[in-house]
This record gives sequence, structure tokens and C-alpha cells, in this order.
Amino acid sequence: MLKDIQVLNEKETRGGFGEGIYETGKKNEKVVVLTADLAGSLKLGPFIKDFPGRFVQCGIAEANMMGIAAGLTIGGHIPYTTTFANFSTGRVYDQIRQSIAYSGKNVKICASHAGLTLGEDGATHQILEDIGLMKMLPGMTVIVPCDFNQTKAATMAIADYEGPVYLRFGRPKWPNFTKEDGSDFVIGKAQVLGKGKDISIFACGHLVWKAIEAGRILEEKGYTVDLINIHTIKPLDEDAIIASITKTGCAVTCEEHNILGGLGESIARVASHHKPIPIEMVGTKDTFGESGKPEELLKKYGLDTPDIIVAAEKAMARKKS
Repeated sequence: MLKDIQVLNEKETRGGFGEGIYETGKKNEKVVVLTADLAGSLKLGPFIKDFPGRFVQCGIAEANMMGIAAGLTIGGHIPYTTTFANFSTGRVYDQIRQSIAYSGKNVKICASHAGLTLGEDGATHQILEDIGLMKMLPGMTVIVPCDFNQTKAATMAIADYEGPVYLRFGRPKWPNFTKEDGSDFVIGKAQVLGKGKDISIFACGHLVWKAIEAGRILEEKGYTVDLINIHTIKPLDEDAIIASITKTGCAVTCEEHNILGGLGESIARVASHHKPIPIEMVGTKDTFGESGKPEELLKKYGLDTPDIIVAAEKAMARKKS
């Protein structure tokens, strides 16, 4: 099944957001877009051109942007805030907690340039803690799509989803392989990419493609792989996780995020309650990043295809012992 997945092209996931927000703006007049001086980076040009009355340039004032967004919901609008992931979360956590999450406001927090693949901007911008920050907030939905098409689908889907949402995506061009029409994306429903009995691999974001590459190599070695794209970190598709680990008896989690507080810990929590198994986690290990090219950084910090293979073989060995 994994060998049948075809790369359609390589596109930036943030480009998927740009197309998605434009299409959403055409369909829903309640959608308003706010940005903190990053309209170009978030690909907002078409939206601004056709819907200038529904665009708010907040300048480099992210906390103020979150407050404005919360206020706009009172008038029935659906505000999408846009800036880099570091500024979307760490810089404005108090405003999100108090004005959006605690108040249950229908704000869509859309965050680009997340993780190590931000690249040359370095550790100050490569936030690796944001999934943890956001998933801990009561009532916050957290979505981490894997490619251009899925980011576009998620951007459009959250307009009809009531409540605060954190949508995380990235900067570089990346393999684009999910369905163009977005029909394989449902909020809160894991996407099964491969079926097997030897190892479960759970991944999100850019590392879904790395997991596919690793899964193909593992299949060449004679293993069968249950590969699942956990694009929705919260609410988590616990049924899909339990079904997979019950079948395979071991797992690997893959994320462009700190293993402390990320996807891996969410999977481990479910497993500990329902089916304790050996789990290996591929992610950053309690560290900040550094400046470098995306692929070089993934390799240095242990988030590359070979690292997933090593983790899978270790998990399977632990299962046998």
C-alpha cells in the first residue's frame, strides 16, 4: 500500500493555507483574516486583493491581534489569525488562554514556519513546543496537516468547525501526496496510509512523508507497516490508535516537535490506558534548534528517514524480548 502512494508535486504547506483561505473567503462572508505583518509569508495576496474589507493588518503586535480576533467573534465573524508558529503561540500564550480558549471564542490560529524545517532563521523562530502548549488548553483543537493538499483542506474545514483551533504548517516545499479534493481529511479522524501487523508508525506534519519513506524500506526488509497520519493531535482518534497497536504490539511516533509534550506523549497516554506496548519516539530531545537547511537539520536532530527505521526496529525487538 505504501509503495502505491504517489508524489503529485512539491509545494509549501503554507501555500496550501493561502489557497485554502482564499477559497474559504469566497464561500463564507463571515471569514476575516488578520496578520501580524506577514501577509506575504502566509500567502494572503489573493484574499487581500478580493476581500480587502475582511482583512486586518495588525502590524508586529501579535498580542493585540489575538485580542482583536476574540472581539470579532462576538459580532459573528470567523477570524483567522496569521503569523509564524513561534509568534502564534509562545509570544501570545496569555492572550490565547484568557481571551480565546477560556472564553471559548471561535478563533482559528493559523501558524506557519513551524519546527526545524523553518531552516536558516534558527532557534528563536523554530518553535518545537507549540503542539504541547496548544493541546494543553481546554477546548483547543490542534491540527498538523502533512502536505499542501491537506493544509488546504484543513484550512477550509475549520471555518465550519465551532470553537478555537490551532492549525500548524511549514515553510519549505515538501512532497504533496494526499487527495487534491481533500476528501481524505476529516477533523479528528486519523488517516490510514498503510496496513500491516509488525509495527505501528504514527506521524504528523512533515514527518508523515519521512514515515512513508521509512515504511517502504521496512517493507522491503520483510516487515508489514501500519502507518497512520495523526493530522489531528486533539481531539485524538483514540479508536484508530488502539486498533493499530492491538494489531501490531509496538509503535513509533514521528513529529517535528519536542518529544516532551508532543504527539508521542499523546500516543503513549492512550497506550498506557488501553494497551501498554513498547513505543519509540522520533522527535527533538529536549533541545532548541539552530540555523541550517531543513534536510540537514532533520538529519542532525534525528528526525530523518533512517532514524524512523532504527526506532521501528528497536520497538519490534523490544516486543520480541
